[in-house]
Amino acid sequence: MSKQSILGRMSQLVRANVNAMLDRSEDPEKMLDQMVRDFTNNISEAEEAIAQTIGNLRMMEDDYSEDLENSRSWGQKALAASRKADEFRDGGNAENAQKFDNLAKVAIQRQMEAESSAKSAEPTISSQREIVDRLKTGLEQMKTKRQQLVSKRDELIARSRAAHAQSQVHDAVKSIDVMDPTSEVGRFEEKIRREEAKVRGQNELAASSLDAQFESLEDLGEQAEVEARLAALKSGSSAPAALGAGSSNAGSFDGQATEDYTAQLEAEERDRA
Repeated sequence: MSKQSILGRMSQLVRANVNAMLDRSEDPEKMLDQMVRDFTNNISEAEEAIAQTIGNLRMMEDDYSEDLENSRSWGQKALAASRKADEFRDGGNAENAQKFDNLAKVAIQRQMEAESSAKSAEPTISSQREIVDRLKTGLEQMKTKRQQLVSKRDELIARSRAAHAQSQVHDAVKSIDVMDPTSEVGRFEEKIRREEAKVRGQNELAASSLDAQFESLEDLGEQAEVEARLAALKSGSSAPAALGAGSSNAGSFDGQATEDYTAQLEAEERDRA
């Protein structure tokens, strides 16, 4: 029982996979064209069969007409022989009269055979005529159905192509949707934003380095001023105007002023230490 269940499930799985594969491989346009071709071939085969049936009917009708003609012809011959026999009998020639009476009997027998053949063919001919009429009607219906199938095929193919075109348009519009972050445009925008952020970071780094350079220049300027003032003290030249005590002659320093200035600088140096 377990083996049968497994085999049944495997068989069902195989059929399902095969049907799914066939469904994926089906092209509506090709399938509809094949249906039209198959139906057209069926009509051709039906026309050939109907043509053969009609041919057989016409042969039977010809044989029937020939039997009727033979019956009429043998009837005329029987009548002629009978009249000839009567003439010989009236003339007293009994032998020839009997001879023509016998010929009349033979003609009558042939007439009866022809009539029998024609009568036996009548039901068959009538039946074949009905069959041919039904076949012709069926053939016309098949042709009408084929025309309907062709029209339906054209309609379905047009709808299929329109749906395919709409799908392509939808995919194309979706692929360039600038508001969709998952689209190609969104991906490129994110990449460009990262590049812009990188450039901003580089600019900030460059600005920080430039500020540091300017601060270094300021430090160098202050150091240069200190060196210049020290040199001025050592040479006994005039000190900067900011260091004057309000005298109009800021350039003249006596020894006491120099000592006081030196003591002040030493005190400031200690405070910075």
